Amino acid sequence: MALDFTAIDFETANGFRGSPCSVGLSKVRGGVVVEEASWLMRPPENHDHFEYHNTRIHGIRAEDVAGAPRFGELFPEIGAFIGGDILAAHNAAFDLGVIRSGLEVSGLPGPAYEYVCTVMLSRRCYSLVSNSLPYAAEEAGVPLVNHHDAAEDARACAGILVDIAHRNNANSIAELYLSLGLAIPKQQAFQPGDGLSKQTLAALAGAGGGRDAAAGRSGVGNGAGQLGRAWSNWPEEGDNPEPNPAAEPGHPLFGQTVVFTGELAIARPEAKQRAAEMGARPESRVTGRTTVLVVGDGFVAGDLRNGRLTGKAKRVLELHSRGQQIEVLSEGEFLQMVGGR
Repeated sequence: MALDFTAIDFETANGFRGSPCSVGLSKVRGGVVVEEASWLMRPPENHDHFEYHNTRIHGIRAEDVAGAPRFGELFPEIGAFIGGDILAAHNAAFDLGVIRSGLEVSGLPGPAYEYVCTVMLSRRCYSLVSNSLPYAAEEAGVPLVNHHDAAEDARACAGILVDIAHRNNANSIAELYLSLGLAIPKQQAFQPGDGLSKQTLAALAGAGGGRDAAAGRSGVGNGAGQLGRAWSNWPEEGDNPEPNPAAEPGHPLFGQTVVFTGELAIARPEAKQRAAEMGARPESRVTGRTTVLVVGDGFVAGDLRNGRLTGKAKRVLELHSRGQQIEVLSEGEFLQMVGGR
């Protein structure tokens, strides 16, 4: 078996996952990128408004895609490029969610895809204080100049996966997952009329849901964005709910001990509840048990280097330097993982 897969990255127009406006794909054969493709597109009808936070990050405006086909019209070409490949994405739950929600609101069926998440693999195979795309790409020795460009982000994702496979002496995705004791996850096929995903139901109800509006994405989901407000007074912590025992074990927050710091766009008790629903254990202070710190107030991965940190974040860096496996997420990355606005 060879190291074959297709890496994918979406940019979205607004806070709903099913509003793709750009996609980049990199096809890998034998550990080498052999073909690339990218498209601009109009998001599905009624979900095609462009929000400020998204445009500020990826630079795509409504007028840039005015003459482009809608996602549903373009998906046959995207699907043909992917073929039967395993999909790789940096935070795959988001990008696979874009496909699902985009097709659901377009009234179209969706194929089944096996997929791998380079955020999860980076967490397992690297020792980084942030597994955002720029940090993981740097660790893998992959150039990433125009972060937020879907084609370049997909290429960086491909390079990260190839590097992780080489570090584990794996010649295929199957060998890599076997060596890590993991099962390759799969998004099932669906037909119009099947039960809609949670994100699509929320969008149709007018609530929205996705990584970009909350944090500016690929933008934000991959650890980008601009500095936001100055640090403000810490909000009320609230209770620490118990982890959901029925949560999906493959979710990136499952089994993690999560602490929040800074002012979030959502109430901290709500953030804790969302983390617990995914199988995480929320706590109120950084300790030796902490594995994930979620930072609000416009935090981005670059703040780890420029010193714009809360006391909790500084404590995390201290513990990480001592060898504790602990990771810092922006609020955008967290919301991307839990599928909320």
